[in-house]
Amino acid sequence: MGASPSKKPPPPMVLVPPLFDFPPLGARTRMLESSYNLLFGKLALKCLFEDYFDEARNFSTRILLKPLDDPHVDLVATVSGPLDHKSKENVVCNAQFRWQSDVDDPHTFIDFFVANTDPVLRIRSSAFYPKYGFGAFGIIPLISKRRISPEDYGIIGLRYGSEYLSCGLTDTPFPMSDGFPKNAWLVSKMGRLTAGVQYEQLSGTKDDSNFKNPKNWSYAVGYGLGSGSPLSPSFNFCLELANSSQFVSSFYQHFVVQRKVQKSKKIEENEIIGITNYLDFGFELKTSLEDNNTSDKSQNSTFQVAASWQANKNFLFKGKVGPLSSTLSLAFKSWWKPAFTISFSAIRDHTVGNTSFGFGIRVENLREASYERADPNFVMLTPSKEHIAESVLWKDRKSPFYQSDASVGNFDGLPKELRPLGKFL
Repeated sequence: MGASPSKKPPPPMVLVPPLFDFPPLGARTRMLESSYNLLFGKLALKCLFEDYFDEARNFSTRILLKPLDDPHVDLVATVSGPLDHKSKENVVCNAQFRWQSDVDDPHTFIDFFVANTDPVLRIRSSAFYPKYGFGAFGIIPLISKRRISPEDYGIIGLRYGSEYLSCGLTDTPFPMSDGFPKNAWLVSKMGRLTAGVQYEQLSGTKDDSNFKNPKNWSYAVGYGLGSGSPLSPSFNFCLELANSSQFVSSFYQHFVVQRKVQKSKKIEENEIIGITNYLDFGFELKTSLEDNNTSDKSQNSTFQVAASWQANKNFLFKGKVGPLSSTLSLAFKSWWKPAFTISFSAIRDHTVGNTSFGFGIRVENLREASYERADPNFVMLTPSKEHIAESVLWKDRKSPFYQSDASVGNFDGLPKELRPLGKFL
């Protein structure tokens, strides 16, 4: 009898872990804000400079839950306060109940927000129609302890968005309105270049001189590349003249790198030879253009630098440095159902020379937990002879995932947690 042909071993594969928080929670409500405030890398920098950096001598707890029977609704509850029970600071509690029209499209929704601070009860709603590019939104505080500014009575807005253009305006149509509009923006994208202008009432006067006041205007220009998916490297550089009184330059880069998996790890299969890591780096410099004759130069110019490294789906390391303080943070995420995240932060205050600590807990079931297995072509990011193998169809995927697909912007075969935020500004 002839010997049976030996079974061909599976080709080497690379694990692609999900990001800790992608898409970020801020992306779910981006239809309520000016595109000017979110583009130019601002949303990515906000997440890099703030997420998992717990406040000194404080704790924060966040719960994000979605019922299995109805994926259109979810609940986000937050409790934060001082670690020292003798502190005079109060514990802040709030909860937000959200209904979303489309599970995969977060831009049409309504949510109710309750808190033990102002506003006590607030309702927000947004409706956006991608086919036509038009949308409307509103933010109405129903119950508030006090109403001082026009925003305390509510905000309504209209917007238009396409792949290359975003424009819109907001107003406060209730009592104490300072004039129309309260805020207006126009942002255009031409290839890798993005430019925008925003008008925002800051002076508080009630005559037409608001448009003539240069402090009510901001301008920005940015150069960027990348699809917006965590699987694609991205780069963004921005220059901004904020309120005609402050010059801001910022830089953000997202790296997608691969490292080898040690064979001693029993949790990985034999064919797994590597794992994708995510590295992020950001820099922001703010310089005041006003001639302030003050001895404290930090009030005229300030900067901050931050970096993060996600080693796998369980560990995230972050750090940031500024003239007043520096912070290191470690976050561990256990992808159970629901997922459980613990973060520790060490904050060094450079002004007084002491070190304090912060602590955070997050529980959620809004994102997928499993690794994605990329077919061998994905390893083109770090090509070597070890990575050459024939592509195969895996039983848990209808088609293999190619690095070339990510390069041309084809993310249809990926879970929504690894896709870009959207194809419009």
